[in-house]
Amino acid sequence: MKIEALRLYNVKRFADRGVAIEGIGDGVNVLCDVNEAGKSTSFEALHALFFLPHSGTSGDVRALRPYSGGSPMIEADIVTGEGRFRLAKRYYAGRSARVTDLATGRLVAQADEAENVIAALVRGGSAGPAGLLWVRQGVTGIERRSKSEDESERQVRASLLESVQGEVEAVTGGRRMAAILAATQDALAELVTPTGRPRTGGRYAAAIEARDRLAAEVERLGADVTSLRAALDERAAQSRRLDELERTEDRQERRQAVQRAEAAFEAARAQTERLKAAEAELRLAQERKGAAASAFKVFHDAFEKMDELSPRVEEAAFKRSAAEAQRADVLAAVQAARAGFDAADAEAQAGRTRLDRAEAAVRAQEASQRLTEIERRLQDAEAARLAAEAAEAALALHATPPAALDELQALEVEIAALRAAADAARPTVTIAYEAGAAGRLVLNGAPLADGEERGYDGAAELVAPGLGVIALRSNRPAADDSRLARTLDRRRALLASLGVADFAGAQARRVRAQQAEAELREARGRLAALAPDGLPKLREQAAALRQAAQAPDGDAGDAAALRSALEAAEQARAAALQALREAEPAQRRADEQVFAAERSLAALAAERTQLDAVLGPEPERAARAATLTNARDACDAAFAQALARVEELRAAAADIETVEAALRRARSVEETAAREAERLRQAIAELNGRIRASADDAVEEAWREAQEAHAAAARRAEDFAREARALQRLEAALAAARAEARELYLKPVMAELKPLLGLLFDDASIAFDDRTLLPQTLRRNGLEEDVERLSGGMREQLSVLTRLAFARLLARDGRPAPVILDDALVYSDDDRIERMFDALHRQARDQQIIVFSCRQRAFARLGGNALRMTDWRPGDVAAES
Repeated sequence: MKIEALRLYNVKRFADRGVAIEGIGDGVNVLCDVNEAGKSTSFEALHALFFLPHSGTSGDVRALRPYSGGSPMIEADIVTGEGRFRLAKRYYAGRSARVTDLATGRLVAQADEAENVIAALVRGGSAGPAGLLWVRQGVTGIERRSKSEDESERQVRASLLESVQGEVEAVTGGRRMAAILAATQDALAELVTPTGRPRTGGRYAAAIEARDRLAAEVERLGADVTSLRAALDERAAQSRRLDELERTEDRQERRQAVQRAEAAFEAARAQTERLKAAEAELRLAQERKGAAASAFKVFHDAFEKMDELSPRVEEAAFKRSAAEAQRADVLAAVQAARAGFDAADAEAQAGRTRLDRAEAAVRAQEASQRLTEIERRLQDAEAARLAAEAAEAALALHATPPAALDELQALEVEIAALRAAADAARPTVTIAYEAGAAGRLVLNGAPLADGEERGYDGAAELVAPGLGVIALRSNRPAADDSRLARTLDRRRALLASLGVADFAGAQARRVRAQQAEAELREARGRLAALAPDGLPKLREQAAALRQAAQAPDGDAGDAAALRSALEAAEQARAAALQALREAEPAQRRADEQVFAAERSLAALAAERTQLDAVLGPEPERAARAATLTNARDACDAAFAQALARVEELRAAAADIETVEAALRRARSVEETAAREAERLRQAIAELNGRIRASADDAVEEAWREAQEAHAAAARRAEDFAREARALQRLEAALAAARAEARELYLKPVMAELKPLLGLLFDDASIAFDDRTLLPQTLRRNGLEEDVERLSGGMREQLSVLTRLAFARLLARDGRPAPVILDDALVYSDDDRIERMFDALHRQARDQQIIVFSCRQRAFARLGGNALRMTDWRPGDVAAES
């Protein structure tokens, strides 16, 4: 069987859309496109066409429907030995299955019979050759799958091999070989596990455990023997070092060195102490020398200064007396000026009081006049406020929303238009009476005037006096007045909300509101003119004027005369104040002169008192001067003597730090030797204890015994190991015999697979599993690897090559089937994938291969027949649209 074309409509992502893959030929056919272009969808559609019944709704069938629903349609053109046929299926609504002969257009089968024809083409459904050779995306066929899938494919492979090679009898060598192999395996199982490890609880494992335990014991005892020997060597070395440290002459030499260093250090320290004492005496002599020189200088300076100070004191006393006399004269003049100013100030104050009373009387009279005007304005403003409040009330009462009036006016216009339209459609009657006619016509009980046009609805009676009654009928359908009724209802509701009876009433209310608004504006304007700052402010002004209008008690007098008298009093006061101001600076200057004389005299007196304290009583000053001179000379001599003593000791002093360093070194040598000797004695004691304990335990004898026991246990474990290896070799020989027979069984597929492997590897072979009939191990470069441990790329390459080999066997058996690969080479590198392309072309000589891939750049090097997807619409769907 070969596939020539595949078409699908409304399948998965192709909702309400169809695509076709035409021109599929012999050899290699390649469809490369981007992801989500529909390659895997095409593979699944083809799989459904051959393996999913059109009447079913299994999970795989439901997966074909788009999210929007609908009925998937699939068809394919195939070629078999009997001719060219078109297979077509439709699922869900209008479900069907059809097989048509393309040469004649004859319907070969449909429904269940068509399903039988399609099943016969693939011979065994999904367990047939198509299930073996069609590779879904992400599936290699080597990975672990369900037991039922593995078993079904194994049966396909087995039946194929049997049909090619024929049944192979007695490949195992008979029951005797099976019994020997079983006995070998049982004996081997007592010793080791299937992985070759010693079986837990068995004799081999016990022997290994005893060997390992004794080996550990030998190692432990050997370590003890080594430790004992090392302890003996270490004790001997430390004893020799202790003897060296404890020799008498060495200890005496170290002791004498310490004693010499201590004596030198004591001598240097005593000499340093004497130098420090001499330096302290020198500092004391220096301080005494400075104090004596300072005392002599202070006394001499004070004596000279006392001679200069006496005339200055007398002069300062004279200046103080003169300043006090001058201050007394100035003070009398100031007091006289102050008395004149006080009298003039009192007269000015009295004049100002009299003038204030006169001016207050004038202001009261003016306030009384202004009060009359303010009170009149206040009354007018109160009246304006009342008028504004009345206008506000009227405005609130008659206010009408402008929008409501506009709406009411619009309703009136609409009602008039509706009524005019109705009147225009009504039949009318008009009469022109002749001159002198006595009677008048009566229409519906109302006389009809000359030239009057009157209408009527439906029917009317026209009475002609003396003639009879004329019946008038319009004979037209009744007019639809629902719109007029709705409009009238809206007008009625709006009038009710406004509180008026008709539109004229609303207009009149609006006019009254406008009048009230004008009155309100006028009243507010009048109120603003009368009280620009508001009524409260106007009331405050009135109250203030009432208080200011109260006249003072008594006769206020003539304000002009009082003002002239006040001006004369103010001038007199200013003149007195000027005289006082001129006298006061003289008083301040006199006070300052007295204070300055006092300060100068007090300073000189204090300085003389200080000098008297320094010099002492005047009769004793000569003797005191001689005493200070002698003390200064004696301190100078003592300082010179102390300085000479310090320089002498400093020249003879030794370096105390150097002497002390020598002492520390001598003591360190002695202490280090003592500590090392003590440490060696402790270490030797510990080593003696360890050596004594090991000697008591007979470590070396136990070590030799453990070595002998370990050698025996090792020989026993090796015997078991040889037995296990012999059983394994026997099992391997038996398995090899069976494998030779299995290789005969798998020889056809191996023959097809060997040249394909040669395209990938120079020297490689594959061993098949006799249960699954799939590759189990790959041997290359002298190494054998389990297929499950190979890389993803290697596994997918072996999967494709194995399927190509089985496809060749199917073709040789007269059952050719196309090999379909959906993204089956996604893990292969650039070099390996080109070799796989060569393998595909090698097998495609008499084999159809269809490859789907999204790797456009990589598969461009595959060559072959390039396929593409085109839009397609089934004929019945096109007819429906």
